[in-house]
Amino acid sequence: MLSSRINLPPTPLSTNPTSPFPRFSPNLLPSVRSKPSDRHRFSTSAAINGVSSKPTSLIFHPISKSSLFCKNPVDRFRVFPSKPNLHVPAAAAADGGDTTADSASSNKTLQLAVVFGLWYFQNIVFNIYNKKVLNVFSFPWLLASFQLFTGSIWMLVLWSLKLQPCPKISKPFIMALLGPALFHTIGHISACVSFSKVAVSFTHVIKSAEPVFSVLFSSFLGDSYPIQVWLSILPIVFGCSLAAITEASFNFEGLSGAMISNVGFVLRNIYSKKSLQSFKEVNGLNLYGCISIISLLYLFPVAIFVEGSKWVQGYHQAISSIGNASTLYLWVLISGIFYHLYNQSSYQALDEISPLTFSVGNTMKRVVVIVASVLVFRNPIRPLNAIGSALAIFGTFLYSQATSKKSAKKIEEGEKKD
Repeated sequence: MLSSRINLPPTPLSTNPTSPFPRFSPNLLPSVRSKPSDRHRFSTSAAINGVSSKPTSLIFHPISKSSLFCKNPVDRFRVFPSKPNLHVPAAAAADGGDTTADSASSNKTLQLAVVFGLWYFQNIVFNIYNKKVLNVFSFPWLLASFQLFTGSIWMLVLWSLKLQPCPKISKPFIMALLGPALFHTIGHISACVSFSKVAVSFTHVIKSAEPVFSVLFSSFLGDSYPIQVWLSILPIVFGCSLAAITEASFNFEGLSGAMISNVGFVLRNIYSKKSLQSFKEVNGLNLYGCISIISLLYLFPVAIFVEGSKWVQGYHQAISSIGNASTLYLWVLISGIFYHLYNQSSYQALDEISPLTFSVGNTMKRVVVIVASVLVFRNPIRPLNAIGSALAIFGTFLYSQATSKKSAKKIEEGEKKD
């Protein structure tokens, strides 16, 4: 019988057209010929709820180190040590490679499903318990401060136990964070005020209009957008308007809070890109942790000034309405913990997927949160309100598609210049 066998050639760089090995280019041998070329280095960056994550630099080496396969430092391309007349069954090698690839793909899919599931679940829990607390204890400034406090303690514990690498703190880094942290504070407290005045679903519909403010502010600062991006924000504007005028729980303070929250998070995005360019080594989770700590220092003194005199009376009223102080404590604690956890999961999701997939996932997250809040709180929804909400969310999806194409085009143009 005849069996398929591959005779390994004596040299790794074969110029024989009939050789079973692919032809290798000298430019693809950074460890042998030269230093790695910059054209093998790619950088991606995206934003999570407005916080720009650390650009992830990846250097793609087509050839692995020889130490992983053999001890011969000269022959870096052989999978086995050099021996005369060594034969590898081609069919067996192909089957092993396919099995490994399928296994890796399955594990990756399972991991992403877990990350997305946690992200959605934690977001739903936060929104439900955040609203439960505000229904009986309507002091959004204090609640927002506690949520930032919980996230700050969480990050300090992670850094102390070395479960998360501690960022290098310097005066320039702190100064660069002051602006983004201020806008983060404005965005967070405005959203909490909105949650305290209107239904959770309505706040999330209005917050889906964040891309509109992003395009407007970025265009004012000199950025240009293709016509597809401008067209994508039209259904957002129309849908939010329709949802607002047909909302059963409409409240101008709630509407303005959600709109100001959009402005705050958009300005945080823009300011972060300008002020944090020199600190790309700080990953997204650490960046968010530092911003949370500074935001707490911004917010809590103002919270005392705005509503501090009413906290004691409001506390007693909340206890009398619930009937059990421990229940209120539990609700507040859950809202604080899950506020931080869902932001942490969003960063983990962004580390594993492309910015486009994350944008689509973030859009679907709003749908899931809106549906969950309607089911839990039994909010009345009129047909026109539902149509407006769907239009706004669909426009957000179109916006994520259009902006991803714009980013891909920029990357292609940059590669051509290189």
